[in-house]
Amino acid sequence: MKPTPDFDPKRAARTLLREARSGALATLMARSGDPYCSLVNVATAADGSPLLLISRLAVHTRNILADARVSLMLDERREGDPLEGARVMLMGIAQSTDDPHARRRYLDRQPEAKMFAGFGDFGFYRIALTGAHLVAGFGRIVDLSSADLLTEVAGADALLAAEEEIVAHMNAEHLAATRLYATRLLGDSDGDWRCVGCDPEGLELQWGRRARRLDFPQRVASPGALRHVLKTLAEQARGTG
Repeated sequence: MKPTPDFDPKRAARTLLREARSGALATLMARSGDPYCSLVNVATAADGSPLLLISRLAVHTRNILADARVSLMLDERREGDPLEGARVMLMGIAQSTDDPHARRRYLDRQPEAKMFAGFGDFGFYRIALTGAHLVAGFGRIVDLSSADLLTEVAGADALLAAEEEIVAHMNAEHLAATRLYATRLLGDSDGDWRCVGCDPEGLELQWGRRARRLDFPQRVASPGALRHVLKTLAEQARGTG
């Protein structure tokens, strides 16, 4: 299906991926090969790859250690009939990771996990995506590639290296602007919105378990470029009141 003015399947899938905070993880039973599904909390790496924090004592982790192929179902958690909402089924390979950026990004989005992230049986996993299946309403069913889902991070080393500092600065100095991004630009409810991350294509906002993605009008690769874009978006948000 080709994009239309009111439906861009790539953007729809990327938004679901970035805004999801939990999903259904499907693995294959280690001995029988039978399908097994469990509920997990999720986050994303800078490029959009899903991140998990799971225990080796859990059945799904034992399954992954035997066969790393997984699928992950994410949905928009809208009110009413869930089958009328958008959802995306991601396919990929779950790989253990010691990347400190993956750890930080996961815990920024799942702060309650800090209490057990250091337990010896828990580990972080990154899903290397191989494809996806998007269902976004009647006639809006699309198969997507990993390239359709992931954010290009090449050339944005300066931005990614400064992400932790950027998040801290936004939450210390620009909470009012962050709330305007959520309420004025994204049309969400007013609340204690905070910044939990950024990448070359967007800013991630969160209020409790509620998460929103603010896409940038153009790609940014440095803190300076980000500062300019956020200032422009803040001015735009103030002008919509």
